[in-house]
Amino acid sequence: MQLFLQITSFSFRLNLLVGLSLVTSVAVAADNFLTLSVTGVDESLQRNILAHLGNLPDSEVQRRAFLFNVEDNVSTALESMGYYHGEVEEKLIENDKGPWELKLTVTAGEPIKIQWVDINFSGDMLTDSAFDTWLSQVNIKPGDTLNHGTYSELKSQLVTLALARGYFDGEFTQSQIKVNRDLNTAQISLHFDSGERYHFGQVSFDGHTLEEDILAKLVPFKENAAYSTRRVSALNRQLLDTGYFSNIKVLPQIDQAKDNQLPVKVELTPKASHSIELGLGADIGQSTDKAFDPRVRVTWRTPQVNKYGHSQETSLEWSPDRPKFLTTYTIPLTHPLDDQLKIRMGLLRDKYGVTQVYEPENRDFRNTGQLESTKYQLGLLRQQRLDNQWLMSYSLDAIREEYTQSDVDYNPSLYLTGINFSKTTRSDNSLDPKSGFRQIYSVDYADPYLGSDIRLARLQAKFKWIDTFFDNHRLVARIDLGANLVDENELAYVPPSLRYFTGGDQTIRGYGYQELGPYLDYVDADGNINREVIGGRYLMVGSLEYQYYVTPTWRVATFVDAGNAFDNDQFEPVVSVGGGIHWISPIGPIKLDLGVGLKETDTIDRSWRIHLTMGTEL
Repeated sequence: MQLFLQITSFSFRLNLLVGLSLVTSVAVAADNFLTLSVTGVDESLQRNILAHLGNLPDSEVQRRAFLFNVEDNVSTALESMGYYHGEVEEKLIENDKGPWELKLTVTAGEPIKIQWVDINFSGDMLTDSAFDTWLSQVNIKPGDTLNHGTYSELKSQLVTLALARGYFDGEFTQSQIKVNRDLNTAQISLHFDSGERYHFGQVSFDGHTLEEDILAKLVPFKENAAYSTRRVSALNRQLLDTGYFSNIKVLPQIDQAKDNQLPVKVELTPKASHSIELGLGADIGQSTDKAFDPRVRVTWRTPQVNKYGHSQETSLEWSPDRPKFLTTYTIPLTHPLDDQLKIRMGLLRDKYGVTQVYEPENRDFRNTGQLESTKYQLGLLRQQRLDNQWLMSYSLDAIREEYTQSDVDYNPSLYLTGINFSKTTRSDNSLDPKSGFRQIYSVDYADPYLGSDIRLARLQAKFKWIDTFFDNHRLVARIDLGANLVDENELAYVPPSLRYFTGGDQTIRGYGYQELGPYLDYVDADGNINREVIGGRYLMVGSLEYQYYVTPTWRVATFVDAGNAFDNDQFEPVVSVGGGIHWISPIGPIKLDLGVGLKETDTIDRSWRIHLTMGTEL
């Protein structure tokens, strides 16, 4: 089980909703001055009548006023839903002790039907396709029963859309319902004049220490572009994604508009100069290694180093066997978000696979540890967002890795050049998207002519697909593929960090992190037979998970993971199954999963693991 607790500043609001069970034909005052029952009409009309009658009285004076207005309020409730010929019969029982009883028997009568609907536009909105889309979705038509609430909602939708599209001078030139009680018909007329559409003027920024040119590049529209709240939201999102600011207010200055040019003022509050996050965690479960592995992680961030928008992030993670240090310095180039240069430097110690020694007396192998590696890394990466929303990055990494394999010490040096393409599409921007698809392709290459000890081509492809059916049923599928193209004689010089291992919450649940893969047997200096999982040239792992939402914030899941890392002559697929419970928290899904391995391999017994993970799946 892996758990990290992040210590930072959070603000939580707890809303408690108390459910009340109410039979719509009966309502009782808390202090027993009057009870009320409504019969004779369907449930929707009952609810509307009770809403118009309002709260039951809690004094004798209020009771007299309530009884005096009953007939008018019932008639208003019926007419608001298209029943203009309704009748109400009142029966009042005046008890000497206890509450009075009011029984209403309502006859709705024949409803008013809509004869025709006349919606007319004028002004610049005539050339705006957004209103054509809205008009095609209008849910009021001839033959429907008249409903004043639906009519009011229609007017509200039109005004809201006009404001969102920049028609601040828009107004109804006609909005009316003509009711013919004799014929039981209604005629609806909605005429709206949008006037001229407003356009964006100058965008100004207050409350920052960045170069103005950096912020100007974040504005996703040009001056004089047609106004829309979608573009305002895009500007807010761009500023938020930089990580420079703790508070952002994008304020269209409607009162300062001239000649339909609308200036925009952006008020910014920078984040603290430095932030430190502390993570505590542990791995728990049956494994080839010890059952409890504590972890401590400290992350130091400087969101804005200077006026040019540079930033840095440094993380230090400690565990008894896997200490890691990694720092990344980011420099914006032609665009603060879409074109960045990252300088990376790290020192990482990690463990892979499992090492074993054969015990003749037991006729079996005994675990002795894992393959240990110390990695030194210095790299440059440039990441760009293309016009088609693909992310492209190309990199150069200098890597030196020290490890002992088959009692032989290795310390190869590689200079890896790489290129990576990735794209993620999501149905929404929530932390728990209903659907989406992510694809990643990467190629890395090292060559002796470029200073590397070996020639290596590393190919990878990763896919993840999410879809939700019938609201509560969600599927998550994942496929990871990889290949290292290297000469057979140079295979041992491929650093463990570049080989393929499986196991853990990101590959095959139910097994320990990176403990699965191809192995080799060798005889050590003392004549003992040893077995060592050294990782593979190839990777093929897939997963299929079904999730069911019990409530909007809780779901249960069941999954199957399968595959393995393998070599040319050694492929041993592994399957695990399991299930879990997920909480859709305000900071993203938190998943508690139990995985059980279905197979014993030559190096791993059947295993189980508890995995606790946090974060969005795309």
